[in-house]
Amino acid sequence: MSAPAKHLWEVDHPYYMTEGNYFKNGCHETYPTWDAFESSWRDADVDYNWFVRWDWLEGEDNGAGEFNGDVYYRNGVLKLQLIGQRKAYLGSHEVSVCRADEPRVHAFLSKYWTYMQEMWAPLSTPPRPEGE
Repeated sequence: MSAPAKHLWEVDHPYYMTEGNYFKNGCHETYPTWDAFESSWRDADVDYNWFVRWDWLEGEDNGAGEFNGDVYYRNGVLKLQLIGQRKAYLGSHEVSVCRADEPRVHAFLSKYWTYMQEMWAPLSTPPRPEGE
């Protein structure tokens, strides 16, 4: 039996994500709410705009507020990293989120998880021996 899924704010990814783009300025955008972000990116084509990393941060150690018990309190920061494959663009987004946003954030990120699996599917099984 598998363990229940973690909430997005409970996940601690290895290493960290740096905002923006090392080689170019102006590649980091901020949004005051999930609604503001989603209205801009809801219909983005996954082939052109591939979100490859996310980090939902909470707590003073992460530069965010502590959870006060109100799921609508914006104490979280969602950081997203994007590759624009068609234009070799690397950028990032920072969204102020509350725990009530989690189902919609999860739904948005799920389509990129599906895309990631499709892109890497050939590596899910060992290669056939030469000549088969």
